[in-house]
Amino acid sequence: MPNVSLPSGQDWDPVSVGRSTAGQNKVPKSAAALTRAKDQGLVQTEKKYGGSNASAHTGGMVMSARKLEESDSLKHAKVDKSLSKAIMQARTAKKMTQKDLATAVNEKPQVIAEYESGKAIPNGAIIVKIERKLGCKLPRPGKKPAPSKTSSTGTGTGGPRVGGRTGTTRGGPAKR
Repeated sequence: MPNVSLPSGQDWDPVSVGRSTAGQNKVPKSAAALTRAKDQGLVQTEKKYGGSNASAHTGGMVMSARKLEESDSLKHAKVDKSLSKAIMQARTAKKMTQKDLATAVNEKPQVIAEYESGKAIPNGAIIVKIERKLGCKLPRPGKKPAPSKTSSTGTGTGGPRVGGRTGTTRGGPAKR
């Protein structure tokens, strides 16, 4: 029988698991060691532009000043004091607690508390539910007047138009 070596599929070379200092470069730990490594040419530093550092995200003082100016006009509409007082008076007249009213209109008690304190953002659906349960009409927040559309043609006051029709034309497909 011939003496033939067959590969057994096993690697019997030593394998080191864990930390080994054989192939690693030493990283300078102190500022003096870092300066020394820079002088020797072992370390290079690069300036990152637009990298993920804190100064790239802030935008400087000009941006924060602009945000401060914009924040004055971008506030949410709050519930009017007359609405909050009306909800409170109607609820107490029915001898209900905030929790009772909240469960009756299927809302959280914090929502009713926010409406009564004037901190909530007005929601028409919630106000309608409260009105139905309390059985009274609540003062609604005033709507801002819509900008009027003024045009030089098609106002309806200028006599007959082509085709003998008067008034403004409404939307829809063009007639043939």
